Amino acid sequence: MTLELVDATNHAPIAGLGRRVLDGVNLTRAEVLWLFHLENTADIFDLLSWANRIREQFKGNKIHLCSIVNAKAGACSENCSFCAQSSFYQTGSPRYGFVDPEPVQAAAEEANKNGVTAVGLVAAWKGLNEGPMLDEVCDRIRELKAGGKTRPDVSLGLLKHQRVADRLKEAGVECYGHNLESSRRFFPETCTTHTYDDRLETIGYLKKAGIKICSGGIIGMGETREDRCDLAFALKEIGANVVPLNILNPIKGTPFENHPPLPVMEILKTIACFRFILPRQEIMIAGGRTVNLRDAQSMIFLAGASALMVGNYLTTLNQPVEKDLQMLKDLGLDPSWDHHGFSDQDEAGCGCGKAGCRTEAELTTAK
Repeated sequence: MTLELVDATNHAPIAGLGRRVLDGVNLTRAEVLWLFHLENTADIFDLLSWANRIREQFKGNKIHLCSIVNAKAGACSENCSFCAQSSFYQTGSPRYGFVDPEPVQAAAEEANKNGVTAVGLVAAWKGLNEGPMLDEVCDRIRELKAGGKTRPDVSLGLLKHQRVADRLKEAGVECYGHNLESSRRFFPETCTTHTYDDRLETIGYLKKAGIKICSGGIIGMGETREDRCDLAFALKEIGANVVPLNILNPIKGTPFENHPPLPVMEILKTIACFRFILPRQEIMIAGGRTVNLRDAQSMIFLAGASALMVGNYLTTLNQPVEKDLQMLKDLGLDPSWDHHGFSDQDEAGCGCGKAGCRTEAELTTAK
């Protein structure tokens, strides 16, 4: 038996970057990209440890739980290469029109029973315009809002007019899900029926309406580490409040059906790097969690995750909610998240990351 010494060369640089994030400094792309390229297992565990410290400083022990309702399934006109609901592919996924009030209320009641903060209405279509369908969507949102139990979120595709975003806000939408999916460079590999800029345009309308942004992407689609890094910085730039990270679960019949799975440590390292870039955001682990992480699911919190998609996904199954709640309890984490206004993401100063920086309002008060 021989013993090999652990290479501790990277221990101090990782710690240095972690301390800078804890001090409120925004890291550069080059600095975080170096973290993305760590290969040694000991280095990755160092990285996870610092990501966990960052999560604890900015998010405490609170975990934000979300669930979704597939409010309109299948026959989507978009050709997203990962999606079972695209009309371009034969996947056998369900198809039905916009749901009646009863299933939505049932989902809200189930979410409330399990302490889930938000229920998202998700529709498989290109987008939403003014007209009868927008009226119906707004009715569902108002019904959820009137229940007062969970936050009514939506993910309704592309918006082409500010008035649609304003109507959704008036109906009670607080947070809208609209993923960038991947980096600008890699996006055309995932979809060609709409563009990356179309998605940015939608996010612009939503922000102008005062709606919070839930935006993330999917890893494991064949993108590079550079693409993942660029996605995280793009999400920081648009001011995403919740960042869902999905891990590709290849669906038979889609162009990505034969993609090999990412190694577990690569997934955990990616989550940690996102936490270094996005210290105040809710980083939520969503689709593909159970299939790709298996027995390592609880390690997502060590890696910096602060939110969890619970219940079943749009076309695939998740593990039982009770099992997720027990996992959180065993880890000493609290799912009773109550920052509906995302006030814990507000930064002192102008957001430049410089120590001691204060806003103009603070300086005026100080005088």
